[in-house]
Amino acid sequence: MEGANQTGMVRFHFRPFSKLPEVQMLIFVAFLIMYLVSISGNVSISLIIWLNRSLHTPMYFFLANLAALEICYSSTIAPLTLASVLSTERALISLPGCGTQMFFFIFLGSADCILLAVMAYDRFVAICHPLRYTLMMSWRLCVQLAMGSLVLGFILAMQLTVLIFQLPFCSSKEISLFYCDVLPVMRLACADTWVHEATLFVVSITVLTIPFLLITLSYVFIVAAILKIRSAEGRHKAFSTCSSHLTVVLLQYGCGSLIYLCPSSSYSPERGQVVSVVYTFITPVLNPLIYSMRNRELKDALKRTMIRFLLS
Repeated sequence: MEGANQTGMVRFHFRPFSKLPEVQMLIFVAFLIMYLVSISGNVSISLIIWLNRSLHTPMYFFLANLAALEICYSSTIAPLTLASVLSTERALISLPGCGTQMFFFIFLGSADCILLAVMAYDRFVAICHPLRYTLMMSWRLCVQLAMGSLVLGFILAMQLTVLIFQLPFCSSKEISLFYCDVLPVMRLACADTWVHEATLFVVSITVLTIPFLLITLSYVFIVAAILKIRSAEGRHKAFSTCSSHLTVVLLQYGCGSLIYLCPSSSYSPERGQVVSVVYTFITPVLNPLIYSMRNRELKDALKRTMIRFLLS
């Protein structure tokens, strides 16, 4: 069966959400709406930041990068999922196609998590060292940090994807999710996957645990600095710039930890299905809503942009 891998004859298919066509159609409509809202919301944030010079600061530079990552991340999963849900027959995906989707999923998801840690560092410098902020957060450093998150995500994704797709797969099998995720695909292998599971755990520690610890440490210093601010208005303004980021962090890292930091022996396809829907469809929708609703500068810039567009 290893020859099937090499000749590209292995085909996977995704597990349907329901055997009832009516339910599948409802799921398709819900996913399509969430995908369109996610794309339009993140595109809007990117455009607003680009069009308003008042938002050309490191914090909004990283937010624009996060929005761009979310657009690419959603587009890696959603179109194929929508086609699979809408199809009356089993939608098949080839071994190279599955590997490509897994690579971009790991790459963009990892870069997303690392960038959230970078954004926490930016808030730490802004609140704890306000007088040195422009010196410490130079545009050169901002670009290097953004590029660094992409490079690290790329390296981790390439290594893990190549390692997994060197496994022999017995035959065409059903993936227990609606996309090519690491654990469901590894379960279809006809070989011992201990090394691959250990590698996945190391990657998960690198992408989830270490950045989350850095974010937690940053917020310990941030909270301590905010409590020293005498005016209530100053404390509220400082907290408001961090609350949206912290909400997104809890959503992103919470979902990721439930899947990738638990022992693989305790992996449940049903739980994986639910959590995967949250971080592939719901979280990309919530991120632009959270940032736009909880950030006064972004809301004001959105209003100015809309007025300018309507009057032009």
